[in-house]
Amino acid sequence: MIKPVQERFPTEPKRPSTRIRSQVNDTATLADPPSDFLTKRLFDFTSRLEGIDRRLLRIFVPWVARHPRYLPGLIRLARTHTQSRRVRAHTLADGVQVPPFLVLSVTSKCNLRCAGCFAGDIGTVSAAPAQPGLSVGDWSRVVDEAVRLGVIAFVIAGGEPFLLPGIVNLFRDHPDRLFVVFTNGTALQASDYQVLKSCSNTAVVVSLEGDRDLTDQRRGRGVFEKALGSLDRLRDAGVLTGISVTAGSANVEYWSQPENIDGLLAHSGPLAFFIEEIPTGKDKSEALLTPEQRARFRETIVQYRNRTIGCAYIIQSPDDEEELGGCVSAGRGFAHVNPGGDVTPCPISAIATHNVRSSNLHEALASPLFAMIRRNGHLLETEGHPCGLSAHAAELERMTQGLGAYRTGAQASAVGNAEWPVAIR
Repeated sequence: MIKPVQERFPTEPKRPSTRIRSQVNDTATLADPPSDFLTKRLFDFTSRLEGIDRRLLRIFVPWVARHPRYLPGLIRLARTHTQSRRVRAHTLADGVQVPPFLVLSVTSKCNLRCAGCFAGDIGTVSAAPAQPGLSVGDWSRVVDEAVRLGVIAFVIAGGEPFLLPGIVNLFRDHPDRLFVVFTNGTALQASDYQVLKSCSNTAVVVSLEGDRDLTDQRRGRGVFEKALGSLDRLRDAGVLTGISVTAGSANVEYWSQPENIDGLLAHSGPLAFFIEEIPTGKDKSEALLTPEQRARFRETIVQYRNRTIGCAYIIQSPDDEEELGGCVSAGRGFAHVNPGGDVTPCPISAIATHNVRSSNLHEALASPLFAMIRRNGHLLETEGHPCGLSAHAAELERMTQGLGAYRTGAQASAVGNAEWPVAIR
């Protein structure tokens, strides 16, 4: 039997628990009059924006009111949001669908060896990558082009992003775009915290599996404590934070208890991402959630979202995508650039036709590969699997024949071919 989260933490947070919980739970009413006034003005301002999730504003606006240094960033992002929508609309009229989000896997390096890591399974994470990784300067050029195309936000992944020296400069140098960084919480340096303190456009999300036992079992001994330590330092620096969870058969019951969500959010911030585990290895069925587990977990998330007090902004995949008509990859909502510059439909897919070294982002988004996936909507349906494209991987590969597609990552160099990239014939 898994004990409640309160019994599993060996020490109390540095700040009094009531103060910590007020940062994430007291979102409906703010006791401090200046903050309450600022919150009302911010709601009035942001309510005029189109396409913004009201739940996000309900969580984020009060947080900004308590952390005023984020106010200039919020105003910039609000203006950028409107401008970017117009740019994407013009580009769509020209026949190219540009997503509002772009996922950048900025490095293939990782200091952990997590059990069941899908990024390692498809070759995104590798000790011997198929090609050299992009530099921070290269990534800056990718972001610059994406900005011109109307991309508003960037999800920074890896590998472990903070193993790429200077990555925080990418966020600092693009203050009118939102960056959400996913990290294992063990590689941040003192210099990273210093730069992050000056960034009002960046959220740092730390990966946890649950309590100490669940996290260390999958990620390695001592990782839980290091991750919590990083969350404490980020919070003390005034950085917007949250947690990311890979929900699988080993921990879904833990996260189906709202008090456990409360407990860990009290140590982090008002953001939470629950991504259903994508099975890897020979016996892929072991990690899959049963229909009953999936339904119960979804019910917990929905009920938690509907709470007036104690709420957080939660994204759950793939269930949230299913409400949007299926997976939003291939430019519908996002696209992905891997550490070597290949532009793939999503981080799970190891198929591409363009690389930003030899081509550009515009050509990749306009590619027949992306268009074919969007036309064949069944490829984006999960059908009881955590990922639509993964569930239809064999069919997708057959359908890419003749499109000039190739396999990406270290996996490409391990299929018995001498050349890279490996063409799909």
